[in-house]
Amino acid sequence: MAQTHKVVTDRPEPQSASVRAPAPTGSNLLTSPWPALFLGAVFAAAAWLIGTGALNGKAASISAGASAWFWGLPGAGLLLLCRGAWSLGRGSTVAQRRRRLNVELAARAEAHFLTDDGGHVIFDNAACRHLFEGLKRDAVLSLTSLAMFDDVLSAESTDTFERLKSRAAVGASDVGEILVDSETSGTRCWKLALRPVDAETELVLWTIEDISAQHAHEQARAGRDSYIADLLDLMPCGFFSAEDTGSLRYINMTLAEWLGIEPGEVDVDVLRFSDFVESGADADQVETDASGAHGRIMLHPRDGEAFAAYLIQSEETGLSGDPYTRSLVLREPFMPVLDDGTGWPILRRIPWLFADAPVGIVFLDLQGDVVDCNRAFLKLLGLHRDGVVGRPLYDRISKEDRDDATAHLSKVVMGTLPATLMEARMPAGGERELTASLHVTPINDDDGEVTGLVLFVIDTTEQKNLEIQFNQAQKMQAVGQLAGGVAHDFNNLLTAMIGFCDLLLTRHGEDDPSFADIMQIKQNANRAANLVRQLLAFSRRQTLQPKIFSINEALEDLSHLLRRLIGENIELAISHGEAVDLIRTDPGQFDQVIINLAVNARDAMRGGGVISVATEKVTVETAVQRGHEVMPAGEYILIKIADTGSGIAKEDLNRIFEPFFSTKGVGEGTGLGLSTVYGIIRQSDGYVFVDSALGEGTTFSIYLPAFSAEEATAFGAEVASIGMTLTDSGADLTGEATVLLVEDEDAVRVFGSRALRNKGYRVLEAVDGEEALDVINDFGQPIDLIITDVMMPGMDGHTLVRLVQEEIPDIKVILMSGYAEDAIPGGIGAETSLNFLPKPFSLADLAGKVKEVIAG
Repeated sequence: MAQTHKVVTDRPEPQSASVRAPAPTGSNLLTSPWPALFLGAVFAAAAWLIGTGALNGKAASISAGASAWFWGLPGAGLLLLCRGAWSLGRGSTVAQRRRRLNVELAARAEAHFLTDDGGHVIFDNAACRHLFEGLKRDAVLSLTSLAMFDDVLSAESTDTFERLKSRAAVGASDVGEILVDSETSGTRCWKLALRPVDAETELVLWTIEDISAQHAHEQARAGRDSYIADLLDLMPCGFFSAEDTGSLRYINMTLAEWLGIEPGEVDVDVLRFSDFVESGADADQVETDASGAHGRIMLHPRDGEAFAAYLIQSEETGLSGDPYTRSLVLREPFMPVLDDGTGWPILRRIPWLFADAPVGIVFLDLQGDVVDCNRAFLKLLGLHRDGVVGRPLYDRISKEDRDDATAHLSKVVMGTLPATLMEARMPAGGERELTASLHVTPINDDDGEVTGLVLFVIDTTEQKNLEIQFNQAQKMQAVGQLAGGVAHDFNNLLTAMIGFCDLLLTRHGEDDPSFADIMQIKQNANRAANLVRQLLAFSRRQTLQPKIFSINEALEDLSHLLRRLIGENIELAISHGEAVDLIRTDPGQFDQVIINLAVNARDAMRGGGVISVATEKVTVETAVQRGHEVMPAGEYILIKIADTGSGIAKEDLNRIFEPFFSTKGVGEGTGLGLSTVYGIIRQSDGYVFVDSALGEGTTFSIYLPAFSAEEATAFGAEVASIGMTLTDSGADLTGEATVLLVEDEDAVRVFGSRALRNKGYRVLEAVDGEEALDVINDFGQPIDLIITDVMMPGMDGHTLVRLVQEEIPDIKVILMSGYAEDAIPGGIGAETSLNFLPKPFSLADLAGKVKEVIAG
């Protein structure tokens, strides 16, 4: 008889009713055979339950109760028997509650895991496993214990995690943030929240939320604020701000030290700057005009002698409408007259205030030429002083921002604006370009006329890059969620359409009048499938199946298709460099990248031209920055696809990889081609850059990490060959195995079962994970293969497979989905027992995959 397998489900086994024969009239229970038979049955049941592990600690109560009954203590025996039965019933209820909780958590999108009263991890869902994937190369998919956190936890988060574990041990709720180290994406920030489920199950529910983007943004902002606060507090001159009543709102540490003010007094006491100013002749030298107040004053600290100082003060109105002052105090010996009557500052003669200042300072005349600048400004641009002084500032600003900069500076010169803040891009030597904030204020002479401008230049390149990356991440996440939702439902429909077309084609040959109509339906369904695939590729949410293969072989095999696509009036030239090694990516997606770029090049050369494809191995010595992308140093395979077409306008280059952006006319493209290329290359750990100008053609440069044959072996993968597969025409796709097909979409399930039965397979069907477990338990023969959808209501496909493999570890599995990135952490390659069939698929794809897996 064939061996059968039973899989534990959440359904309680039906309890059989016991039948007890009536005792003979007048018999003594202590002397009759019935107590012995009863006690024998009790001991036998207890022994069987203990042997199966059903009773555990409850067996003691039942055994003690039976012994008490036997020795003539029926009251005590009955009490102990009842107690054991109650404990057993309560344990069964708790176990059922735990199983229901596991099923509920498995269906959630949030990352959860459960620990028992001993601190052991007893369950984790797919989202939790996805977070742990990539932290360590040798990490397992499932969270086996809290000790796994110790392997990835950053040192500064140890105390926080120990506090969370101690709170979990006493069944209390808590929240904390920890830092974990990832080999693929650096340090990540997780928010851990824990709460007890209930007193009966004695479980603690842990929730993990990845807040890395928010943490990085807050760290950058905190660092910037700390730098500005340190610069203002410790600058070698005094600074303070006062309300219109004269009360101090802020005073920096330098001035507080000069005046003998203790730290924190401004926050708790009402201090006035005028309390430290001596009345006398020097006080009359303070002048007030439209720009504020300035002049000599005498300051008397609380302890010490009075000293002379120079006050420069301006007024401002806050958002609430309350006025306040911004005041600079210079002390001897750096308090001579600050201008020579022409309005030009002599402050630049003070090294610590001009030459050695940590921010760039530039003086301009009315023609916009640089009169003087400090070392910080020269360092930002990477230029020598002779290349800046005496030359127009506009030469140091990117062409795209010159008009805007001219408008801002003109308003300050004409007096329309008392000052202005603008942002401009500035070439900084080589191919580097920085983004800077320019604070512009006028220089006035004694008559109030503007004689020049002073610019304070602060490098904000890193901050701008962080903002761009944060915005891009939000955009990618939003489009990715949309694409994932569309793909899951739409690919089910397309699978059914393509599949039933294949079934019709088996009965309607090429000579049948219906053949052409069926082929039209199938071709349009395939076009719709490609559109969904492009959406997933852009959002980087398609499930890739990367392989290590030779790029030269792949391009040679693809060249025949490319020549048919581009037409006879366009020449295709393919050249390969020396020592070009292997690459690792999804071969099908790589073909899509090359085809998209070739078709775009064809459309840009209406009158014919040349498309050249060249490969070479390059070594990048130092990190390269192009826009907000930074490519690290390393060994790369460079693929250049160049055309002699019309080129791309410079203003469009920064948007060329955005979704739904196209330079083609209405109806000529979806705007997803280049965004698809970008998504596939970035998901393969590569980089893509574009160089183009109108009338000069376009060149796309793709950098993919290089793999040698030795590295491929060390990576644990064989070099893939580009050749025939089981799904090629003419291959034998029949078989005789028993297959369980689990699919909640009726049309897909009907097509799949009919297709496999036509190929000779015995097919069992189930609409969800729970019914699949029942089918396995009820079927009295071995099952060779499970084909299951990943995203299903209730129990998902990955959870179903894990439960089945616990009882049947050698069963073969095919997971199918149009969107399975979140449900299969790390992809299919992480578990060699799993195989993947992407939706939509054809009859040949399904049958070929089944035969390949069973044969393997």
